[in-house]
Amino acid sequence: MTSRLSFYCIAISFILFFSGCQTHPKAEFIELPILFSDHMVLQQNGVIPIWGKATPNKQVIATFKNQRSSTIAQEDSTWRLYLAPEPAGGPYKLSIIGTDTLTIDDVLVGEVWIGSGQSNMQWSVQQSKDAESEIPLANYPNIRLFSVDRTYSTVPEDNIPSNGWKLTTPSNTASFSAVAYYFGRTLHDSLDVPIGLIHSSWGGTPAEAWTSGQTLLDLPDFKEAVVKLQENTRSPGSLTQSFDNELDQWYQEIASMDPGFTGGNLDFSNSFFTYSEWPTMTIPGQWEQNGLPGFDGLAWLTTRIDLPDGWQAQGATLSLGPVDDADITWINGVEVGRTSRYNARRTYTVPAQLLKTGQNRITLRVLDTGGGGGIYGAPEELFIESENSTLDPVTLQGNWRYKRSTALNNLPSPPRAQSPAHTPSVLYNAMIHPLIPYKVKGIIWYQGESNASRAFQYRTLFSSLINDWRTKWNDNIAFHFVQLANFQELQNNPVEEETWPELREAQTLALTLPNTGMAVTIDIGEADDIHPRNKQDVGYRLALNALHKNYEAPIVPAGPLYQSMEIDGDSIKITFDNAENGLITSDEKKPTGFAIAAEDQIFHWAQALIRENTVIVFSRRVSSPAAVRYGWANNPIVNLQNAERLPASPFRTDEWPGITEGNK
Repeated sequence: MTSRLSFYCIAISFILFFSGCQTHPKAEFIELPILFSDHMVLQQNGVIPIWGKATPNKQVIATFKNQRSSTIAQEDSTWRLYLAPEPAGGPYKLSIIGTDTLTIDDVLVGEVWIGSGQSNMQWSVQQSKDAESEIPLANYPNIRLFSVDRTYSTVPEDNIPSNGWKLTTPSNTASFSAVAYYFGRTLHDSLDVPIGLIHSSWGGTPAEAWTSGQTLLDLPDFKEAVVKLQENTRSPGSLTQSFDNELDQWYQEIASMDPGFTGGNLDFSNSFFTYSEWPTMTIPGQWEQNGLPGFDGLAWLTTRIDLPDGWQAQGATLSLGPVDDADITWINGVEVGRTSRYNARRTYTVPAQLLKTGQNRITLRVLDTGGGGGIYGAPEELFIESENSTLDPVTLQGNWRYKRSTALNNLPSPPRAQSPAHTPSVLYNAMIHPLIPYKVKGIIWYQGESNASRAFQYRTLFSSLINDWRTKWNDNIAFHFVQLANFQELQNNPVEEETWPELREAQTLALTLPNTGMAVTIDIGEADDIHPRNKQDVGYRLALNALHKNYEAPIVPAGPLYQSMEIDGDSIKITFDNAENGLITSDEKKPTGFAIAAEDQIFHWAQALIRENTVIVFSRRVSSPAAVRYGWANNPIVNLQNAERLPASPFRTDEWPGITEGNK
């Protein structure tokens, strides 16, 4: 992936939404980023920046409602102007006047939030709990969705890869971030104003990839990597070469383990291709919710289309939308394209004469290494279109046949080389920087799993990321985040020497920054799945923080948060924030999950008693207690809540050395 990706423009009298490159015409021109497109939401009650490119030294004018603002394009073609704050409302029209007039319709004014992080933010509505009942109800005209395509860059980009703002309909919502959607829906129902949700995340990625190089240069652990990256910007292929080489070798190795793929070709003589015996699934839709529950590995998808006369005379374009993870695609047994880049939209050129009048077959072999699997984009992204403009496009949505092939656990291990998307600063460059300075209320963030082995480092890194984004936006935007959920084997010992408790602690320490909030999810994780399906409660708990801190709702925003300790003889009294209405337990039993230690740092299971908004902790095995820990394990057994039934955050009262100190 090169460093300059142009997914930018509204150009010369009409709006272009495309994923390809554009060069400026020699004639006069005016452009807007795709952020400014039909169905967009502008942030209410704040100065509104609008920017783009135009013929140098030419005037650019913006009109919106009763406002009119103008500026002059600079020598480098860039321009920026500002509109005065507006209250919530709409729909309106936004017009940009230069050498031509660009009109953006159905513009709302309300609250705009960005959802970012790794796979638990990326996890879609259709992958999550109650998808069958939630998706049909996703009709909210005043909630708008904007998804950033996954890409990376060695330098900060101006152009955002996306296909624009979408209405909240069942088809658009199904593949959208579940956490962001449920967060936005709660705000919408509570505030009764339009909501704009911008989703920009990438599964499995570390926080340093989302932090600017400028900030990372001030962090000794990352300075060397950033300097090296900046030195290599003239040859960005070096970023991907090692990983791509190992990936290609891996694909070649697993191809030999697939009974339907012989010598790089479809083997139609093999009984594997008795299509009539294959079951069907509805496409688009991820296969884990659509016929292959819990399956990761290789599977085949195929459909038959009927074409009238004329299709074979000219070439065509095959559009499949995003595919999770890698595909090889054939038409009538001839390969037309393959993509190994995670979640990229597939657009393949079909040569003339390959298609025929009557029946034609489209076949995909898909490799899924985790998550939902399969073809899962919006229905309108699935079509085949002839270069002959007199022929109507043919939709590909509907029932496809499928066949499970080889499970992932029976395949060789994937590449060990670091994915380019893990490189410090590259996701900030490509997926955050182009959003700036779009006016937003704040950020919701779900990430940390990929940094757990370096939890102490995360203390500095995460706070630096938050301050970094605020500096770049030149605004103290809200930043609310999700503390890691419970995961892996249940706790056996009073304190487990594991990494996730230390990462949760690092996240909690970020609450010392102003205008931050944390959603605790220690009660809704799943032992055997790093992606808990309950995303409704995650979005709701994030929204509680926003409603309290940013919209002045008189509510308790989160569960009990450790405040202080007091040693009283053979017991320790723990005081909590967010407990003004008292403490309870989720199962109406005594509090569990507490451990206590003397100065010898040996922890023992403790008894705990609730006294209004405090907890008294003690053990007959510890006569002179020095410290208490609660929920200190990857998957602790805990039950403490506040009266609002929000779970207490895991914590420790000591500062004894942790297992991730010094890890880089």
